[in-house]
Amino acid sequence: MSSYSGWPFRQIILSVLLVFTLASCSDELNRARPYVLTTATTGGTYYPVGVALATIAHAELAQSEGISLTAISSAGSLENVKLLRDNQAQFALLQGPFGAWSWTGEGPVSSPQTHMRSVAAMWNNVEHFVLLTRLTETGTMDDLNNIDGERYVLGARNSGADQTGRFILETLGIDYESKFNLAYMGYGPTTSAIQDNNIVGMNIPAGAPVSSITQAYALLGDRMTILNWTQESLDKINARYPLWDWYDFPPGTYPNQDELIRTVASPNVLVTRDDIPEHVVYNITKVIWENLATLQEIHGATKDMRPEIAVAGLGAPLHVGALRYYREVGLDVPDRLILEEPVGELVNPNAENGSSP
Repeated sequence: MSSYSGWPFRQIILSVLLVFTLASCSDELNRARPYVLTTATTGGTYYPVGVALATIAHAELAQSEGISLTAISSAGSLENVKLLRDNQAQFALLQGPFGAWSWTGEGPVSSPQTHMRSVAAMWNNVEHFVLLTRLTETGTMDDLNNIDGERYVLGARNSGADQTGRFILETLGIDYESKFNLAYMGYGPTTSAIQDNNIVGMNIPAGAPVSSITQAYALLGDRMTILNWTQESLDKINARYPLWDWYDFPPGTYPNQDELIRTVASPNVLVTRDDIPEHVVYNITKVIWENLATLQEIHGATKDMRPEIAVAGLGAPLHVGALRYYREVGLDVPDRLILEEPVGELVNPNAENGSSP
């Protein structure tokens, strides 16, 4: 008996320790961790805007709703799709076409990302297809057919600019693979290359005015042309994904630009996962639009964001939390963006019979 006399006591001690250990683990698991917003490289627009979004969301929601958001840098849209898929990020900024490609599993995205949901259309990604004026005839995108073996830059290899540029040219029926001698560069080296006459043109999708175009125009003046779009070309790229709309550069938008230029733009988009709770996405969506003036003061790229176009150019269906907010403010939401219906106001899961925990 003596050899077992202490067993009940030791068992009690171990049980108590186990309870405290499990309780500690449970507290750690239940502690509100920040949701991750993945952006792009620190030198672009995505990262500073993402940091601004995260800062505003944390300031407005951390104390009142227990919701926190933190922004991280990444390689851009394609990596963001992967990070969201693997739940290493719960929110992501993407170029508009990547939102559409992700939902359908097309373009550079190999399989449908059915877990992806849209939150909002953000600031515009404006198409700047540039060609040396000596190769232009009409001043429109059709002039890209005049390239005959010369070097042209669509973007850095496998970048968002490269991928969306290829999609646009293929959709317009421009045989860039046989006509262009493609070079792969980032925006800075591309600007230097056209100034040094090492390339005949470049594709620079970005918020306008973009510094790369400003620098090139300042040196080359009327020796370079930003190509205009026609209604026919706009209709072609919108036939599959209705993402693009007109975007005008009034005279003086860029140095030595004396005439209006009509191009097109698609929105950068904020997306999330379908398993993020409705109230989280609802509150983040609400914070974005109710603090838009603050966001625009922080970063000028967001100046063309407007609540009335918050669902324009989205490729994936809306998250139910975002949908609930847009319905509350009376926004007309296209049927194609509605996959699920909101459940309405959420009840505190810890409350019983109307009493607080």
